[in-house]
Amino acid sequence: QVQLVESGGGLVQAGDSLRLSCAASGRTFSAYTMGWFRRAPGKEREFVTAITWSGGSTRYADSVKGRFTISRDNAKNTVYLQMNSLKPEDTAVYYCAASREVIATMNPRVYNYWGQGTQVTVSS
Repeated sequence: QVQLVESGGGLVQAGDSLRLSCAASGRTFSAYTMGWFRRAPGKEREFVTAITWSGGSTRYADSVKGRFTISRDNAKNTVYLQMNSLKPEDTAVYYCAASREVIATMNPRVYNYWGQGTQVTVSS
């Protein structure tokens, strides 16, 4: 069992940066691929980025590539999402999730655990 708690969301202006954190409970955190997803108002949930258990492989949605960076600290049971050059279209609730898959998967169906989400609002 893994419990996930996101933090770090807020209201920022276009061009600003934010760093989201996702703290996980459980001793097996390091065994999971971790992902970030988001849901914008009126839209379906979409994949943002994922990182394998070792941090050796990452994957990004085209819409965030070059602006967002995922990282993890297994000693702290935490995964991070550094978001730079934020745009109004990045406005969404951001969720972290944990998957037993060994690859940095973008498929939400294989993520076993989800956090409650943190709101990110980017004003123009």
